[in-house]
Amino acid sequence: MPDLLGPLEYTWPFYACALAAYLLGSVPFGLVLTRLAGLGDVRSIGSGSIGATNVLRTGSKPLAIATVICDSGKGAVAVLLASQYGPDMAVIAAGAAMLGHCFPVWLKFKGGKGVATAFGILLALSPLVGGLTGLTWLAIAVIFRISSLSALVASVAAPFYMEWLVDRQHAELALFMALLVIFRHHGNIRRLIKGEESRITFSKDKPKS
Repeated sequence: MPDLLGPLEYTWPFYACALAAYLLGSVPFGLVLTRLAGLGDVRSIGSGSIGATNVLRTGSKPLAIATVICDSGKGAVAVLLASQYGPDMAVIAAGAAMLGHCFPVWLKFKGGKGVATAFGILLALSPLVGGLTGLTWLAIAVIFRISSLSALVASVAAPFYMEWLVDRQHAELALFMALLVIFRHHGNIRRLIKGEESRITFSKDKPKS
């Protein structure tokens, strides 16, 4: 990783990369898609998040799926574009895109929980790590049927996969993203501790929160 406190003529491309990735990551696809569909402001329902889980509470599965694809895609695109200029650029872009999604400047820094964006980033950095992380999410979801728990466990597992299969720098990035996911799930964690967290259901009943 370059010394970002070094001479500006050397460091400015990294700062420019971080800014561009942050702005890309901060595009609130969940909010944009629901408004374009005439469903209003997704932040006014459920958890108030702009992520796919809350979009699903509008009753539109296609919009929720589109939100997952777009949120994952923006993380992957940021990494793939930056990787053309080296692995350090890719890591910086990944972290910045994640920050953009969780704390978008357009929404007064109140964004999504980062799960889909982190998944797209992991896939772009290492398809194997992304695949293992996705399988971890799926396994926990099948066993416990709690989406937030699946996201938390998968996020915590990702740094270990990165350390094992890639390198320490990428493991540190995955740890940074896991901490962001945990922070953004603070409400879910409280409900998990109390045993009040909503479960994944295949019925027509909508989750409470």
